[in-house]
Amino acid sequence: MIPVFDGHNDLLLRFLTTPEAREAIWDGSEGKGHLDLPRMKAGGFVGGFFAIYIPSPHEEGALDRDTVEAMMDRPPYDLPLPAPIPVDQAAPVALAMAGHLMALERTGTLKICKSVADIRGAMAEGKIAAIMHMEGAEAIGADLDALHVWHAAGLRSLGPVWSRPTVFGHGVPFRYPSSPDTGPGLTPAGKRLVAECNKLKIMIDLSHLNERGFNDVAALTDAPMVATHSNAHAVTPSSRNLTDRQLAVIRESDGMVGLNYATVFLSDDGRRSPFKGWEPVLRHLDHLIDKLGEDHVGLGSDFDGAELPADLGDVAGQPRLLAALSEHGYSDALIRKIAHENWLALLTRTWGG
Repeated sequence: MIPVFDGHNDLLLRFLTTPEAREAIWDGSEGKGHLDLPRMKAGGFVGGFFAIYIPSPHEEGALDRDTVEAMMDRPPYDLPLPAPIPVDQAAPVALAMAGHLMALERTGTLKICKSVADIRGAMAEGKIAAIMHMEGAEAIGADLDALHVWHAAGLRSLGPVWSRPTVFGHGVPFRYPSSPDTGPGLTPAGKRLVAECNKLKIMIDLSHLNERGFNDVAALTDAPMVATHSNAHAVTPSSRNLTDRQLAVIRESDGMVGLNYATVFLSDDGRRSPFKGWEPVLRHLDHLIDKLGEDHVGLGSDFDGAELPADLGDVAGQPRLLAALSEHGYSDALIRKIAHENWLALLTRTWGG
């Protein structure tokens, strides 16, 4: 079985919402969601980016989840950006999620990896190789002191925003059809954040930045440009997907894009409902490889954070996806690059050996 190293998952959010079920979630006895240890093993999942994400509190007058999901099944749609979350509210939530990841490490089945050598070592030992990632930097203040605390705790990847504003920038809204050029770019604090992440060799994730924020990172960073879980705007014109111009910038930087399995970013009509077959997945991968090259494309599932294609189902369905790539004409060497080799090479370029 070809190992899969994945660009993004939201497993920690399940632990946050039901902390009493953590053991049952991890050992598979709960049987919900997309990820648990037995299904990871069955699907060849050897590791990836585990997101610390602060869910927006429900506000009076805000759209509820059922309404949002219904809107995303009837394009066009334009969901408003949630309100910013103050750092004093975000920090305890982020610490709780990091605590869950560290608890998994104490089971001996997972390792929090701070280097590519750590990842390779975990894979050799049969442990899940986890990168601590922060999706939206609400838990970090504008003075950036907390960034250094988080780095010391193991943080090695960070997205300055989720799809809402922070002190660092403006997230891209969920909108279809739409350009990703939806608002202002990075704030002065956001530009300092990029510079400090470069110094600490914390990878910057572009996935939820709007186009102007993307451009600001491109102008400032000395590291490869990376979108851990994004797709091709030319195939599905969602605000969350990357234009061909953005893909060219990523390629020029020796960066990478991880294919997002979320149906809403794969379907050509922007609908959230699961689809059967692999055609939308293959169209996006073909386009990304054409624009980026074979060495700059990987997988960025969004497991436990999105609606997935029906034939994938959950992480145990990954071998079916890889079989579809083979049937589509991808060589074994290319499939291995997409499945894990490109991510390890990208992290070597970003973090060093």
